Amino acid sequence: MSVDTVSLTGWGRTAPTTAVRFRPRGYEEAAAVVRGRGPRGVIARGLGRSPGDAAQNAGGSVLDLSGLARIGGVDAAAGVVRCDAGVSLERLLRVLLPLGWLPPVLPGTGRVTVGGAIGSDLPGLDHRRAGSFARHVSALELLTADGEVRTVLPGTALFDATAGGLGLTGVVLGATLRLRPVSSGLMSVSTERAGDLDDLLARFTAGGDRLPYASAWVDLTARGRATGRGVLTRGEHATPGMRPAHAGRTRLSQRSWPAPGRSLLPGLPPLPGGLLGPAAAALCNEVRYRGSARARTGELRPVSAFFHSSDALPDVRPLYGRGGLVRYRFTVGYGQEETLHRVVRRIAARRSPAVRAVLQRFGAADPGLLSFAAPGWSLELDLPASLPGLGRFLDGVDEEVAAAGGRVCLAQDSRMRPETAAAMYPRLAEFRELRARLDPAGAFRSDLSRRLGL
Repeated sequence: MSVDTVSLTGWGRTAPTTAVRFRPRGYEEAAAVVRGRGPRGVIARGLGRSPGDAAQNAGGSVLDLSGLARIGGVDAAAGVVRCDAGVSLERLLRVLLPLGWLPPVLPGTGRVTVGGAIGSDLPGLDHRRAGSFARHVSALELLTADGEVRTVLPGTALFDATAGGLGLTGVVLGATLRLRPVSSGLMSVSTERAGDLDDLLARFTAGGDRLPYASAWVDLTARGRATGRGVLTRGEHATPGMRPAHAGRTRLSQRSWPAPGRSLLPGLPPLPGGLLGPAAAALCNEVRYRGSARARTGELRPVSAFFHSSDALPDVRPLYGRGGLVRYRFTVGYGQEETLHRVVRRIAARRSPAVRAVLQRFGAADPGLLSFAAPGWSLELDLPASLPGLGRFLDGVDEEVAAAGGRVCLAQDSRMRPETAAAMYPRLAEFRELRARLDPAGAFRSDLSRRLGL
């Protein structure tokens, strides 16, 4: 097991803190770290894709599980896989797709570990049908505060606290997942432009769930009658009849797989003020909107290109400046569309340089005590952390979201206040009580847990 002292941040590169990082080669080495932890505790970390501070632990220990990446066995007949927590969803997809299966839930990046997907209870593009990631876990192996490894099953209090529990109930070491069958490695994709937010919401709902996967890019720099305009993308798994005659059953060319992210500006460190000013962001969004098809159906794309297209893009983080980026994701319920409208208008009026903004629909809430997804609309956007007054602005948005009965995603948060989190998550007291009972000494801690009093 390797050990070093490092400065760590989330993917957003905000608020670096220093911790001792352990890289175990097996379960017993991981257990030894938990048993020998110091007074600042320990937190698990995967590929570091959480934008905020959920996988940081200032002055304590960080258990890097990226080396625990064995895929123990795939039961292709039953559609079940057993794997370590450090396996990435990208690798799992590569292994499973030729066998006619997919991971149960696929978010917008494949560079997330199975353990991270459980700890944040990730929702995918078809949440209305499939729910979040943990709903498809039939068992998990959890390293608890006493240094023992327990098998935890769905329907138990410990499972519900671990699903979306941000690593604060223990270290997920492995899991058994139920898979989704597919008949090809291609997706049939429909794309359409919407002229404003009302038009975009109407197009989302008009199709029902006939095409199960759906998300929209929203232009948050557009104002006036174009406020909230966007591009809606929906997809379904292609059937053999939709596919080119020359294509094999699940064959994909190497070019269909995203290459590792590379810097948009190779060799250039993050610039002090970044390059994303309001004018540049508005120009980028105008080009993207005008360059999108007004309406197109039946386009065939490889599975990886549909779900993980952003993984093939250059690393855009240097554009946000040395302060990094803040990812803000919230959800409000159906019937609260006016709140969504107000937030979008506020962002547009402020001329915030938002280039990345993703709108989704969620279905039934998941059982995790701190799971984010709930029935309604979810908007996710990235903003330069160095924007003047950004903290105060987002505090105001928090209040508006909370007043509408919505919530901000804890797994991606880097700046929310503890009283706001308590107002948004009604089962937080239940989560704290269970943690206090199972881990009275506070073995598992993170910068996020201290900041929000989780």
